[in-house]
Amino acid sequence: MANLNIDAVKERTFQAIVIGSGISGSWAAKELTEHGVKTLVIERGRDVKHIKDYPTTSMLPYEFEHRGQIPQDVQKENPVVSRCYAFREDAQHFFVKDKEHPYIQEKPFDWIRGYQVGGKSLLWARQVQRWSDYDFEGPARDGFAVDWPIRYKDIAPWYSHVEKFAGVSGNKDGLPHLPDGEFLPGFPLNVVERYFQEQLKKHYGNDRHMILARCAHITGNFDFYAQQGRAKCQARNLCQRGCPFGGYFSANASTIPWAEKTGNMTLRTDAVVHSIIYDEEKGKATGVRIVDAHTKEMEEYFADVIFVNAAALNTNLILLNSTSNRFPNGLGNDNGLLGKYVAFHNYRAGVSAQYEGHLEYTTQGGRPTSGYFPRFRNVFKQETDFLRGYAAGFGANRGAYADQNTIGLELKENLLNPDKYGPWNVGSHMMGETIPKETNYVALDPNQKDAWGIPLLKIHVDYDDNDEKMVKDYLAQMTEMFEKAGFTNIKTRDDRRAPGLDIHEMGGVRMGKDPKTSLLNANHQLHAVPNVYVTDGASMTSTSTQNPSLTYMAFAARAAHHAMKNLG
Repeated sequence: MANLNIDAVKERTFQAIVIGSGISGSWAAKELTEHGVKTLVIERGRDVKHIKDYPTTSMLPYEFEHRGQIPQDVQKENPVVSRCYAFREDAQHFFVKDKEHPYIQEKPFDWIRGYQVGGKSLLWARQVQRWSDYDFEGPARDGFAVDWPIRYKDIAPWYSHVEKFAGVSGNKDGLPHLPDGEFLPGFPLNVVERYFQEQLKKHYGNDRHMILARCAHITGNFDFYAQQGRAKCQARNLCQRGCPFGGYFSANASTIPWAEKTGNMTLRTDAVVHSIIYDEEKGKATGVRIVDAHTKEMEEYFADVIFVNAAALNTNLILLNSTSNRFPNGLGNDNGLLGKYVAFHNYRAGVSAQYEGHLEYTTQGGRPTSGYFPRFRNVFKQETDFLRGYAAGFGANRGAYADQNTIGLELKENLLNPDKYGPWNVGSHMMGETIPKETNYVALDPNQKDAWGIPLLKIHVDYDDNDEKMVKDYLAQMTEMFEKAGFTNIKTRDDRRAPGLDIHEMGGVRMGKDPKTSLLNANHQLHAVPNVYVTDGASMTSTSTQNPSLTYMAFAARAAHHAMKNLG
């Protein structure tokens, strides 16, 4: 019997374990397996194979029972996820339902999750702007949070590494605070977006810019991407269904299949991670405990190195639940800061307007990205009564409409052949940086557990006065820019949504130079348990204003190569 146990342990022993198969975890898996490391990837959800498991990807509008809408009874049962813009009839199967995975909101927080192979990489907005030193140096300049232990030069080669493989469409803009990358041809801005660019230059010189947002879509170098089984983006704008062409980057279409074909990856799905095993005699982590999603039986897997990439808040949950005599308050939590200094992006505000010019033009077809305002507040110096700043999206469109004051055949013909156009509609939305604070935290509930016996996560995250000042400034500045461009019927909004719908939660296991004030070192290793790496949103020391997924991918690739050196 002893030999049988030894054999069973051998079957469950790998060189590396990666927890999570989404944006960051799949990159860790890809890098490790590509270099010969036998790697177990653990995913709490079901398997989703590229193309095969995209049930709605080619459906026509009339094939949906509710024409894409979510029925009221489903919305009522899922008040949190129903607030997400992508939770529609064509993609609802990729989202976690509220009742199935409860959590505790000590402050209102809309936690949007996707539990399947690929995670939320099937659903993300695919925006990939690099950070610069103005972002990495932010905390050191203003004293909030702690200093990042890395700078742009440390991550720049890894940005290039992941951009080339993932495929990034964009333009060389030459902005010091938004570095250029390895770009495929950019999608064109339309005539009114270009007009707005010109107006900004006219009124603000070189202080403010509206550029094409860089996006993870294939627009060139097709022979290279064919090696991944991926093809050109068709600009269908149905990305949340899963792309049958692999035109945008997802773990399902790119990194997971790439890791799989090496023969070095084992994928364990339907496995809810309970905790990380810490061996006090060896002084290191030795494996992972999982609970089978269906049988509820606990199993253990073993490895020399462990990557925790369960998405920011679940990564915090796993580490908090990984207790031992050495770490009674969570793995690596000697300073008591695990779960604290959580931050997010503030998407509350927006501005819309109309434009009566350029009426000889209209828009046609789709485009999977938009215009983008890089941050222009407090970049080079502190100039406002709030810290940090905000980026913003921008877009213009002009739609056709038909005369509906008829009936019968004439109405049908009018609807099929619209021949009238209204004014141009323009709009912007804010993406503000929030300041990590100790009072924004997550913790484990001592009494309530989920269906797998794991403590429920309590979320205590909220806005502060800095956020309110930033919203006010964004609305004022964007209104001013719209007025100077000659836009009319300007309307502002602050929907006061709860944190979470940005789906950019970060922190709780932050990087830093000092083990007394941070959990991770410059290589993403837990200070106290260096064979455990965290490279998803939990590792972020501050949030900056850029969409964070590209940075997670670069972090994961960089850390995987560091781990391989330690593996020998």
